[in-house]
Amino acid sequence: MRPPYEQLPGRHTIMERHAAYPGFRAFVAERPRSFLAPAAISGFGYGFHGTRGQWWHDVVHQALVERGGPEHAAEWLADPFEVAELHVHPDHQGHGLGRGLLTSLCADRPERTVVLSTLDRKPDTPARHLYRSVGMVDLLTDFEFPGGGPLYAVMGATLPLSP
Repeated sequence: MRPPYEQLPGRHTIMERHAAYPGFRAFVAERPRSFLAPAAISGFGYGFHGTRGQWWHDVVHQALVERGGPEHAAEWLADPFEVAELHVHPDHQGHGLGRGLLTSLCADRPERTVVLSTLDRKPDTPARHLYRSVGMVDLLTDFEFPGGGPLYAVMGATLPLSP
């Protein structure tokens, strides 16, 4: 994901706030420095314990209540690890880096579930395929966050993830 330059200060502020949330965990995958090329980030991901009062959590909770009732929302969001960002540079996709970042983020977590949102362009994108391969299911599809923008799928799995 490459947000427009003018959105970067806002993204920085959001990520800084996320880093202070309970249970924050982040990983960066870096291409090692070589004689011909400097080190470069190939991917990164982070998440945290989700709880009421956090924007994404509250928006998704309300949508799950509306679509499946309070019990359905509680099943997924009573004790979640929320993956806020997971990105792999296109040159490094398809080699297991995304899976490694996701499984590392979710390893040995105390939460009962993991949830995330991803662009809902098609159900067979590489990202959606990865998430399904570790046991995630669609919780919401064609979901529009407040403020408009593209449609997202919200996906979740019980922890630990499938190997």
